[in-house]
Amino acid sequence: MSILEMTTEGLAPATANDETEIAALHIAFEAQRRAFATDRNPSLDERRNRIETLMAMMAANRERISAAMNADFGIHPAPASDLLEVLSVLGRARYVLDHLEEWMRPSPRDVDSGLFGSASAYAQSQPKGIIGNMIPWNFPFDIGVGPVIEMLAAGNRVILKPSEYAPACAALLREMIAAAFDPALVYVAVGGTALARAFAALPWDHLLYTGSPNVGREIMAAAARNLTPVTLELGGKCPALLTTGSITPRNVEAVIGTKAIKNGQMCISVDYCMVPGKELETFIHLAEHYAASVAEQAGNSDRTGIISERHFDRLESMLQEARDRGSRIVQLGTGHADRAERSMPMVLVIDPPPDLRIMREEIFGPILPVISYDDLDAALDTINAGERPLGLYVFGEDQPLIDHVLATTISGGAVVNGCALQGALPSLGFGGIGISGMGRHHGIDGFREFSNRRGIVMRGTDDMIDAFFPPYDKARQLVAAAFPPS
Repeated sequence: MSILEMTTEGLAPATANDETEIAALHIAFEAQRRAFATDRNPSLDERRNRIETLMAMMAANRERISAAMNADFGIHPAPASDLLEVLSVLGRARYVLDHLEEWMRPSPRDVDSGLFGSASAYAQSQPKGIIGNMIPWNFPFDIGVGPVIEMLAAGNRVILKPSEYAPACAALLREMIAAAFDPALVYVAVGGTALARAFAALPWDHLLYTGSPNVGREIMAAAARNLTPVTLELGGKCPALLTTGSITPRNVEAVIGTKAIKNGQMCISVDYCMVPGKELETFIHLAEHYAASVAEQAGNSDRTGIISERHFDRLESMLQEARDRGSRIVQLGTGHADRAERSMPMVLVIDPPPDLRIMREEIFGPILPVISYDDLDAALDTINAGERPLGLYVFGEDQPLIDHVLATTISGGAVVNGCALQGALPSLGFGGIGISGMGRHHGIDGFREFSNRRGIVMRGTDDMIDAFFPPYDKARQLVAAAFPPS
């Protein structure tokens, strides 16, 4: 995600309010530890009730969530808030409720009867304990509340830390959680970077952070002091690769439409697009046509605002660098960049030099570099030369070719003939690899991520366990049988 999520450079000392919030965080953390000590393994019914409470909370606050999103972004379309921040969470919760009983069952493991006799073995998921969730500004409820579903499903207690870049959403989330849950079960800590540092330094049983790779390194370093396991979702430069013959209205709509979600402020958005050189102008034409058709139906109220003036200035600076270097700029749709309103139209940057910031940094906004290529394997080399992305999107109808692309690239997730869908399925584990992150949440992958998968052996009879004990006469016999003289 954008490095603006939470920078640690040039910050003032903690304020009195920060110190108050940090003190309250420690109180909540200790309260949750005490509560967990008396309730280490909530029943299926208890876990279901907690998830149902969360669902009711989200449904009851739908309109307030939309208003808070609008307040923080300047403009955030209400239907987008409903789909991306509310219904996504409700769908995720419903999926977990439908499968939770199955996930909680012991998972049998094979046993060598020759050595272990009638013993049995199984893996049993148990709660880890107290889990922290550090939330980004771009999806304050989907990534804030969504993972809490699997954390509660696994029997844990949770403390959330929303981003200070979305203060209205942070305040509402705190109010919603406080009204729905005992703070010894779920709590929200609201504050800035001083609080974030204190948050990461706590001895969590697991910590989830969603944000930039730069801050992810600091979070991981802080967690390492307590040997806290982490799940990091860190974004990256997600490519869309269109193969020869795949430049169709439907596919171009998928690329441009996905880029328009949150106006590009999404970790699995398309960060750059690669198209066959002979079809470059067709791609541009179809992108302009799609944008024009959208403009006829929608106004500025359907274009999400840029989260802050600072982020707006960063995007403008990146685009100006491309202009100064003579890059071809194609604006899609109508309107103009307006810093006061934090409004910015989408633009294509055609074949930018590789040393530009838009090719080196995650853009996180409505700028889409379009790179033409003549040889597919050379295009794949370009993708593989970069860091491993959170998502990779490949378009085409030649299945062996698609298989080749998937086999020769590595990414956190991938979509064929679409974009970002890997983050929308509640049944599919979501996460990155390398600089784009580690670990998974969503569905059974999330349940397991936030559980301790304890291996248990039930010793039976007629085994040869005593061969492991001295003296080793029986062990010698077993070894001799395994390695007879030639």
